[in-house]
Amino acid sequence: MGHRSRARRATTTAALLGAALTACLAAGCTTTGTGRGPADDGRAGTSAPASPSRSTDAGTGTGPVLAVKIDNAPGARPQTGLDAADVVYAEQVEGGLSRLMAVYASRLPKVVGPVRSARESDLELLRQFDRPTLAFSGAQHKLLPLIDKAPLRAVTPDETSHAFFRGADKQAPHNLYLRPDRLLPSAPGRAALTAGFHYGAAPAGGRTETSRTVRYPSARFTFTWSAGRHRWLVAMDGSPTGTAGGKPVAPATVVVQYVTVRESAYHDVLGNNTPYTETVGSGKAEVLRDGRAFDATWTRATAADGTEFTAPDGAPLNFAKGQVWVVFAQSTA
Repeated sequence: MGHRSRARRATTTAALLGAALTACLAAGCTTTGTGRGPADDGRAGTSAPASPSRSTDAGTGTGPVLAVKIDNAPGARPQTGLDAADVVYAEQVEGGLSRLMAVYASRLPKVVGPVRSARESDLELLRQFDRPTLAFSGAQHKLLPLIDKAPLRAVTPDETSHAFFRGADKQAPHNLYLRPDRLLPSAPGRAALTAGFHYGAAPAGGRTETSRTVRYPSARFTFTWSAGRHRWLVAMDGSPTGTAGGKPVAPATVVVQYVTVRESAYHDVLGNNTPYTETVGSGKAEVLRDGRAFDATWTRATAADGTEFTAPDGAPLNFAKGQVWVVFAQSTA
């Protein structure tokens, strides 16, 4: 699960390049286009979300990871299936708000959501996985050609309607859910997590850390160490984060990755610029595990490479076994 070459990517089973639909989005979402199917207007069929506690454990399968763009607006919480993800990425979006991308390899929950729209920087981030399946609600119409060309399988309600449904528990647009088993026959297994992470014993050193907060202009994430659970308890915008089934979201490792967050060529319906999070390059990071914080350097030479995290002595910095949260924070360097 470390550094991968382009040759390995070339030998991976090719997946279909899907087409993305346009979306009618609320604040914090990109503008919609026309001519590529119905917009994400909340008029899809309504159903109650299935129990989020039931999942398909299939760690020995083969194939690509499933990445799902997940709504993180207050009206979307609590989310469903977030606790089952192997990796959760948190990014800044329009208006200083946040959005999540959950990556599934070890197991597929029965339901994931609410599902929302894709961003340009998602395409660069996902290049480190071998032709992943990306499920999202729609995208800005100018972004669609880039999604079509990206080495991934794009899945939206427009062309894969049988895998999505509208829940009755929340108001649109915060009620679009995905049934992963209608996209993938089984979970691909941890070998599909080609993001460059290393897992193992805790490194020496570090400093005691009981709580860490990362702030965006209009959002914040707080991770509090629970010695009893031996996990980091997540709070978003000051409220504890749990799933729709009442399970706390508690990663084993939290990474604060300092990156460049710049303006892109895209805007939302209110005219707010869509931030672009640069995940290729290098920079500083903090790795939280076992109630301690470790300074690290992250390096990703090209988009096709995984992201390596190293200790000050240059050795790979091991993550704890379990869920990983990567929170992209603006570099001040």
